[in-house]
Amino acid sequence: MKIFYIESVPVAGADGVICNVFKFESDDSRDLAIIEIAPGGKTPLQKVLSGDKTIEGFISGKGTLLLTGTDGVPRKFEVDEHTDKPTLQEVKVGETMQWQADNDSNLLVYEICYPPYQDGRYQNL
Repeated sequence: MKIFYIESVPVAGADGVICNVFKFESDDSRDLAIIEIAPGGKTPLQKVLSGDKTIEGFISGKGTLLLTGTDGVPRKFEVDEHTDKPTLQEVKVGETMQWQADNDSNLLVYEICYPPYQDGRYQNL
């Protein structure tokens, strides 16, 4: 399946974070974002407010995905080139998420939204 580049946008309130947006050919059920995080940078802490499924995944670099479930229990996933754990996580409505790059490494991650992202899907905390 082919994907098509749409645009790159700096993430508001997150220095050194760029979101590259893509769409899938012949599949309007989801979209893809490739997120670049500079060393020491992090995405905003976000709460998922809507959507059927949100997938967060690791591509390269070194950093951490912080998730907090609706039960309030935090989960921490450290990722790097040698990660042998699953490198993708589903984030459900009501949960919070944040990616953080280590101080000495860029971090490249992805996000797949079902249905495609629309404003109001996340709340920055």
